[in-house]
Amino acid sequence: MSNYFPIIKTKRLILREIVAEDAGSILKYLSDREVMKHYGLEPFTTVEDALNEIAWYKSILNEKSGIRWGITFKEQDDIIGSCGFLNRFHNHYRAEIGYELSKGYWGNGIANEALGAVIKYGFTHFDLRRIEALIEPANAASQKLIKKHGFIKEGLLRSYEFTCGKFDDLYMYSLLKQDFEKLQA
Repeated sequence: MSNYFPIIKTKRLILREIVAEDAGSILKYLSDREVMKHYGLEPFTTVEDALNEIAWYKSILNEKSGIRWGITFKEQDDIIGSCGFLNRFHNHYRAEIGYELSKGYWGNGIANEALGAVIKYGFTHFDLRRIEALIEPANAASQKLIKKHGFIKEGLLRSYEFTCGKFDDLYMYSLLKQDFEKLQA
């Protein structure tokens, strides 16, 4: 990653950097209990919570351990979700992918469109060989979405995270570059 923030354009979306001025938009959907159900954090309650999330996005970018794009429609600039990489290990050519979307936009193919663009960007520009997705077993919608992109379930990581006062099991999914290229052919 260089000093500029890459913008990704798809048919309907612009994926762009999330800045402090977006805190209100982020608070709007990250305060929703349903959106946060599988996020690993309690629903946000203040603009400060949103600003801390934006600061985390900037920190992973600066550390070169990840990048998070804000999802917007081409005709409007409000952030309605985010998608990107975290836990990037350059020496192992792998990263984890994460995403969330405002509930009002669920079921319209937006997460699918954004995820596809970010996956392609990761393999093309970051020289990733492996992209991982960690998903709670109860999050059937996320598992369905990731499988659409060719991810394969590798197994269950038992008590893998301690979030919101409890231990969570997570499924490990992965997509390898060669499998992605076969799907694109």
